[in-house]
Amino acid sequence: MKGVFRIAMLGACLSGRALAQEGEPSSLNCESFRVEAERRLDQAPDTLQVNMLFFSAAQKGCAGSIARLIEAGASLQARNRTGDTPLGVAAKAGRKSFVADLLRRGAEPNGKDVNGATPLLLAARANRRDVALELLDAGADVNAADLHGETPLIAAAFNRDATLVERLLARKADPAPADSTGKTAIVYAAGRGAARIVQLLLDSGVDVNRTYDADLTALMWAAGHADNAPDAESLRTVQLLLERGAAVDARDDRGRTPLMIAAELNHLEIARTLIAAGADRSLRDRAGKSAADLAATEEMRAIVAGP
Repeated sequence: MKGVFRIAMLGACLSGRALAQEGEPSSLNCESFRVEAERRLDQAPDTLQVNMLFFSAAQKGCAGSIARLIEAGASLQARNRTGDTPLGVAAKAGRKSFVADLLRRGAEPNGKDVNGATPLLLAARANRRDVALELLDAGADVNAADLHGETPLIAAAFNRDATLVERLLARKADPAPADSTGKTAIVYAAGRGAARIVQLLLDSGVDVNRTYDADLTALMWAAGHADNAPDAESLRTVQLLLERGAAVDARDDRGRTPLMIAAELNHLEIARTLIAAGADRSLRDRAGKSAADLAATEEMRAIVAGP
């Protein structure tokens, strides 16, 4: 959101999104790892050192080393200093083959790290769809939230991954829970211009006029979409919400309507769409300001001031 928009940034509760390289590791990298691991194993390391090698293999995705490390004493239940298991490390790094092998060997798909995140949440948060689907097929809990209330569905909605959202909903993911900032999956989807996800969530039973933190609705979030949201998709999101019966003149706790929010952020086409849907341009917020008073530019002021 732009600075003038009072609401906290959409990603405030979703940290740690720096991603490792996508895909399976190169055979050269894993051969180098295997040689080094064998050298260290020949030195009769203790269990802690063997498990450290296991975590390194998980991060690199060297599935060919799993059997040798387990034979040397590595544990599927090992924990690193952040409470991650090897499965969690591999899930976050997007190492599908490694994850699949660990699951076949009986790794627990719902183990949580120190922040309460499961491997499924770690994969969804890191935008690792293939790994997330592998975990779903292994029975991962679709509704397990971390200590901040973030669920896999919220993470997938934030990442605008409609395919993963659809699969999570098919596995009975609950769209209702809010995270510690008061945002739900539809809030993130609306604010990031993810029209297809908004549609999926509405189809799953989410009330189009439900209010969230600060009495904001999904339409308000779409009208005040994030700066990096695609303009065309954000406009489509607004249109979809209006088609589904969103209240065009609903007010937040400042008394502001979707039109006022769009005017302040200079979302011209969204303002025109709201007006065409019947938005009342004469309304004023609790401070006595109208959409025209809040308009960011003269062009916007001309649109919302009316004839």
